[in-house]
Amino acid sequence: MAATPSTMLELGTKAPGFDLPNLNKHTGAPWITEQDYHHQPLLVAFICNHCPYVVLIIEKFAQLALKWQQQGINVVAISSNDVEHYPADAPEKMTELAKQHQFEFPYLYDQSQEVAKAYRAACTPDFFLFDCNHQLVYRGQFDQARPGNGKIVTGEDLDNAIQALMSGEPISEPQIPSVGCNIKWKAGNQPDYF
Repeated sequence: MAATPSTMLELGTKAPGFDLPNLNKHTGAPWITEQDYHHQPLLVAFICNHCPYVVLIIEKFAQLALKWQQQGINVVAISSNDVEHYPADAPEKMTELAKQHQFEFPYLYDQSQEVAKAYRAACTPDFFLFDCNHQLVYRGQFDQARPGNGKIVTGEDLDNAIQALMSGEPISEPQIPSVGCNIKWKAGNQPDYF
């Protein structure tokens, strides 16, 4: 389980658009940035089903995501892993995970891995928070919990950033990179930022 840090995309970057199928049957249709953004803040989380770093936080993430949605944040999760070599991340398994953890947000499948590349996503989990003008204001860790380090999963780093955004306060620095399993790139598809 090699730990890969997030690339820390430059703050102020415009949110790349995407149109991806939604594997969360509870929330329905595909999610298309241009029609679903509604000029609200957007949180994009790159996750997957099998990564121990995601497994550690997923229950708390689903709980907090519901709170954030109630505050007016658009929340979407994306899986970009190579499902041929990592079948635990296959679309039907994504649907199962969304149901198991009662996701109230879309769980999108990035089969081509082009959306992950557009966001310079590196690991699972990898978080990108955009304001209502589609500008990146936070990229970094969920909290300090990691598999085996004994720290309680709270989501405080990401939650603090969201609360600051929603109250018009500055988001505290420094932003600490997320760490997780590397995105499982298809053969020959690894991006040039590694």
